[in-house]
Amino acid sequence: MDRMAGSAERARHWRYEELPGVDLLRARYVGKTFSRHTHEHFVIAAIAEGAEVFAHRGTDVFAGAGALALVNPDTPHTGRAGVPEGWRYGALYPSPEVVGAIAAEITTLRGTPGFVSPVLDDPYTVRLVHQVLRAADEGNALAADTLLRVAVTRLLRLNGGPLPQRRSRTAGAVIAARARAVLQDRMAAPPTLEQLAGDLGTSPFALLRAFRAAYGMPPHTWLTDARVRRARFLLDGGTAPAEAAVAVGFSDQPHLTRHFTRIVGVPPGAYQRERKNVQDPR
Repeated sequence: MDRMAGSAERARHWRYEELPGVDLLRARYVGKTFSRHTHEHFVIAAIAEGAEVFAHRGTDVFAGAGALALVNPDTPHTGRAGVPEGWRYGALYPSPEVVGAIAAEITTLRGTPGFVSPVLDDPYTVRLVHQVLRAADEGNALAADTLLRVAVTRLLRLNGGPLPQRRSRTAGAVIAARARAVLQDRMAAPPTLEQLAGDLGTSPFALLRAFRAAYGMPPHTWLTDARVRRARFLLDGGTAPAEAAVAVGFSDQPHLTRHFTRIVGVPPGAYQRERKNVQDPR
């Protein structure tokens, strides 16, 4: 369990090899603020104590004890304490493939399944999530897998629906997609907004509006999120945090640590140590 210096905050972000395609988190935060970011996986966060407030699709939503904060993949959101004492929670991050396979087996949902509401008041499923984490901690593969499937099944039945289809590709959406591709390719040395707009034949403010409309955040925020995603991939592969920082375009390891902690919830070193524990139990 990683303890944040000088505070009562603590967090552990890990994997259990018997639950492929699922990341796990157990945390208590008080002053923690998550910057706007996205996940490739679903977020199923079960609030045990306190409350969290997070920005989601243009509004702040509140999840208190006994509720679940639910975020679909690639959906921009933030996170912070909703009460002075902060919040304690456990979270499952199942991949779209894991959720899709469960949905195909037990529901009649058409299209890509997802969650309709970002908050669900359901203490029973909150307990299920914490039981999955406990089973993973204890190395009880049968219980962890079973409880995960029960939890996801219940959430889909109570709050499931097909994810919205992507909007038609307007001129603005096409420009935004091209800009994103450039930033992805030039992550370590990105152009300025003016240079990027000029290369795409548009103005900086037009590009900024189009990018926000398409991805829910401005280009510089999206780039930071993408850098952290790529850093996670590198750390999972064994790259040292200092090397990962330079590879994704941060000036040094402290810059990676600051942004990584604001998005993932733990520092990159602690994150990598937990992953190594799974991949190499020696």
